[in-house]
Amino acid sequence: MSRWLEAKVIENRHWTPALFSLRVEAPGLAFRAGQFVRIALDVGGERVARAFSFVNPPQDPVLEFYGVVVPEGPLSPRLARLQAGDILFVADNPSGFLVLDEVPQAEDLWLVSTGTGIAPFLSILRTDACWSRYRRVILVHGVRHATELVYRDMIDGIRRERGAGFRYVPMVSRERVPGALEGRIPAAIGDGRLEAAAVPIRADSQFMLCGNPDMLKDVQAVLAARGLRKHRRRAPGQITVESFW
Repeated sequence: MSRWLEAKVIENRHWTPALFSLRVEAPGLAFRAGQFVRIALDVGGERVARAFSFVNPPQDPVLEFYGVVVPEGPLSPRLARLQAGDILFVADNPSGFLVLDEVPQAEDLWLVSTGTGIAPFLSILRTDACWSRYRRVILVHGVRHATELVYRDMIDGIRRERGAGFRYVPMVSRERVPGALEGRIPAAIGDGRLEAAAVPIRADSQFMLCGNPDMLKDVQAVLAARGLRKHRRRAPGQITVESFW
């Protein structure tokens, strides 16, 4: 059974009225890049918790979580209102299998996300293993509006550091944005636009997927049509997926 660690908010950054990032100080917490953990507040005498992926890499002592406000939700609107110095709780048992330890080595690693699903990939991208095991890493981030293309400074820093070894492909579904693909990720794979903007999909390309359930289902289907299959320990494949909502 998990224990709760008391954590103090350092910063609450609001990207949009509905999107926020919490940076918190907490006692030492060991996790693997790509994992998630439950964070909580006490609401009406009850501890209310939800799972959030780590944005920070394991070597960073400051924990960071990226979230979206669910207007009628019991937790996220309260998290979004937290200020520096406020207290929240973090479970002491991070979990999840969207980690590089579970993914076969390959030439190319595709990190495909929508919305807040980009969080675990930002953690993975800032680990040495990501760059020692794959020659090229492609980050795809699908959102509805351009204002939701968050963490651009961090992503631009990775691009400068890694050069041709890193490709970033933003996608926006509800407006046209210079430098971004239009529409949904599955359609852009199906019609070849995603490959044209990044690199060709190879038979041994590895895909990690995180985002809304429709994207996960549809991307797996379009990749299956290309001969790629879900990765399992006993039956190695090319697609690694984890959804916790």
